[in-house]
Amino acid sequence: MGSKADVWQGTLALMVLKTIEAMGPLHGYGIARRIEQTSGGVLELNYGTLYPALLKLEQEGAIAAEWGVSENNRKAKFYSLTRAGRKQLAREEKNWEQTTAILARFLAPDEAV
Repeated sequence: MGSKADVWQGTLALMVLKTIEAMGPLHGYGIARRIEQTSGGVLELNYGTLYPALLKLEQEGAIAAEWGVSENNRKAKFYSLTRAGRKQLAREEKNWEQTTAILARFLAPDEAV
């Protein structure tokens, strides 16, 4: 796999919420770098994709944003998980586990019950 992969549709919100849960409040650049790092460098996050996703999650009440200063002394918006975001994360994790279990049945039909 020499080239970077795109983020699968429908998974970005889950990755963002999980990253914030694991790392605590982060700015957009930090979230993007962490997702890329967690993917082992396979995913490349386009900021034109990330920031609309952050805005959508904020409008839905899953994350809250607060202005602060980044580690390099720049003004940045830091995102944190809300109570509603924790509930959404639990739902999305369950849905993803169900989806991958279904796909696994198709990929290994002889092992399916």
